[in-house]
Amino acid sequence: MKKSDTHGYVNQLLAYLLVTICFGGSIGLGTVWMRHQISVTANHNRLLESGIVALERRLAEATTAIESEQTSDVLRRRNTEWSLGLAPATELQVVSVTEDPGQHLANRRSRELLSQDGPLPVSFKLALKN
Repeated sequence: MKKSDTHGYVNQLLAYLLVTICFGGSIGLGTVWMRHQISVTANHNRLLESGIVALERRLAEATTAIESEQTSDVLRRRNTEWSLGLAPATELQVVSVTEDPGQHLANRRSRELLSQDGPLPVSFKLALKN
């Protein structure tokens, strides 16, 4: 049996055709997988965004509730309801400090130390070396 040249040519063409089909199929499969991953990521992002919106809404509701409870009318009513006996702050109770608080406290402490026993005695001794 002698093989002809056309038979070898058909085998090569069939091999190239098979390689091309496999290569095209793998590209198609990769494209489908990539689209699926994009869809999964988009769904995950949508869930995260809805969670963020819900959390921001709850935060706004909590802030509103806190601000409504901090009004002076509500605080006075709670004071009388719960018999706390608290007095509202007046202008006489507030003292504004215009100077540096650290320096003010240091000066006050120095005055207290000096006024307790009067000025501290200072004595000097001369040491002679032989």
